[in-house]
Amino acid sequence: MAQDVDLQALSRGDKTAWDAFVRRYAGLVVAAVRGEAHDGSDVEDLVQDVFVRLCKDGFRLLKTYDPSRAGMSTWLTIVARSTARDVLRRRHVPVTPIDAVPEALLATPGAPPDKLRLPEGLLSPRQKLVLTMLYHQDMDVAEIAVALAVDPQTVRSTHHKAMLKLREHFANEEQ
Repeated sequence: MAQDVDLQALSRGDKTAWDAFVRRYAGLVVAAVRGEAHDGSDVEDLVQDVFVRLCKDGFRLLKTYDPSRAGMSTWLTIVARSTARDVLRRRHVPVTPIDAVPEALLATPGAPPDKLRLPEGLLSPRQKLVLTMLYHQDMDVAEIAVALAVDPQTVRSTHHKAMLKLREHFANEEQ
């Protein structure tokens, strides 16, 4: 297959060679990126990204192709999938690490009433302990983490999961 591709002409930027290359391998690239795309509307953009990557910096990537290591179809499939993954990864909305969020923004409004009776078996012992330490002993996350010898993120996560269980339980109870 590689004999059908004039790599020297491609690396020189020969338009006729490039057009022939695109016609020959466009279907393969489409199939490769379709497997990575989360949304069918992404496929066309991802295919374009693959071909742009191959042309970039004077066809630098295309010049790395070694026919003794893999066929052009195999190599192009790997390049296409890798490019699609990279592009999709970069598109994700940036998130703020939970450790960067001030404690006041993570706190749930109001403490549970002192006489709240929790259904048996709803929360794990650790979840009950974390809620008790937060709301009845007025400890902050850092203090609880030290007391339990865990990471502060573990305390936040435990608290969050407990609150989700409680909200779900009491929402169902009201219905």
